Amino acid sequence: MAKKVVATLKKEGGGKNFAKVIKAVKSPKTGAYTFKEEMVPLEELQAALKS
Repeated sequence: MAKKVVATLKKEGGGKNFAKVIKAVKSPKTGAYTFKEEMVPLEELQAALKS
């Protein structure tokens, strides 16, 4: 059987101080859209959305 890997964020707030940001990025070569996912702290959320 395969092992199931579970990622956890262990800090003083658990995973509650993070947000998952999903952006659609257009490829300049093909014009197709891909999605980029990242976990960012809530304090840096606005900066992550602007970039």
